Amino acid sequence: MTRYRMYTKIVLSSLLRRRSRMTLALAAVITGSTVFLGMGAVYFDIPRQMGREFRSYGANLILVPSGDNAALRPEDIRKVKELLPADKVVGMAPFRYETLYYNRQGLTVAGTDMDAARKSGPFRQVQGEWPKADNQVLIGTDIAEQTRLYTGTSITLEAVPPKSRRIKKEFTVSGVIRTGGPEDGFVLMPLGGLEALLGSPGRADTVEISIAAGSAEITRLAEQIRAEVPGIAPRPVKRIMNSESTVLNKLQVLVYLVTAVVLLLTMICVGTTMMTVVMERRKEIGLKKALGAENKSIIKEFLGEGMVLACAGGLLGSVSGYFFAQVVSMSVFGREVSLPFFLIVLTLSASLLVTLSASLVPVARATDVEPASALRGE
Repeated sequence: MTRYRMYTKIVLSSLLRRRSRMTLALAAVITGSTVFLGMGAVYFDIPRQMGREFRSYGANLILVPSGDNAALRPEDIRKVKELLPADKVVGMAPFRYETLYYNRQGLTVAGTDMDAARKSGPFRQVQGEWPKADNQVLIGTDIAEQTRLYTGTSITLEAVPPKSRRIKKEFTVSGVIRTGGPEDGFVLMPLGGLEALLGSPGRADTVEISIAAGSAEITRLAEQIRAEVPGIAPRPVKRIMNSESTVLNKLQVLVYLVTAVVLLLTMICVGTTMMTVVMERRKEIGLKKALGAENKSIIKEFLGEGMVLACAGGLLGSVSGYFFAQVVSMSVFGREVSLPFFLIVLTLSASLLVTLSASLVPVARATDVEPASALRGE
């Protein structure tokens, strides 16, 4: 039998002889690895998950005309769209604002891409349906209360273009919109319908962009847009950006603390178990030393047991940690979490580090055992 096979047999037999205590230590390592991998997956995925959640509060980047430009040109908007990371853009909605008249009362009418507006502003609550045709509109709750209009009724809007005759057109109210903001006093209609009514296509006053990115990336994109598209002035919505950064930082600190506490408890549990094992094996250690065993061989044996526990616990903890991460992510964010491969390697390394660190004090106690005292039972 080779030396390595003998060493492996000694380590495994030692673990099996004290399976009840080692099972407790193994359970602690598995728990620590599970929490480490699960919290690590959530930690690295928090910016993406929370970025999507924060998009329900509205756009975090607004485009307005710069300089002497009265409106945003379609070609400039296309250039901006090419600069933005497509996989992170949740919604990009152009808005054109005009004043139309209903019963000689001026109303602010906003023309927009309805699908994009729903994505960039999920906070917009509609009682009824979003317009699906150019002859349908949404009216704000304030207008609905004043005019006694509701879903399914008709509203006739009148446009007064400069140097042109008045234009009247009847629209169907497809729904009533509530935002808790200025849009409660607006009429929203498809941009194509507004352009057809006024006969002047190809312009927008603002563009709302909802992008799943951190404040640093949004600031960088704003500077890039300002430099490469002179006709547009990007304005990051700092209130949303700062709130997002604050919440993300607090969540990440919480993950740090929970993980650190669990790893510390794992280390204490493993260390206590190993110390108990050393005390139980004092006579065995004393006998080995009396027969000529060096401290180096004693250290190798106990560290070998610790490495077996670390590897087995780390592997099992990685499997359970994946499911733990999915449960946490689905419970908090309602989405599955992605698991980078390097996190598994990091979990195994952390498991090994924690277990071996916890074994240092028991190993030191094992090397201090005096053969004569141990054999006398002292």
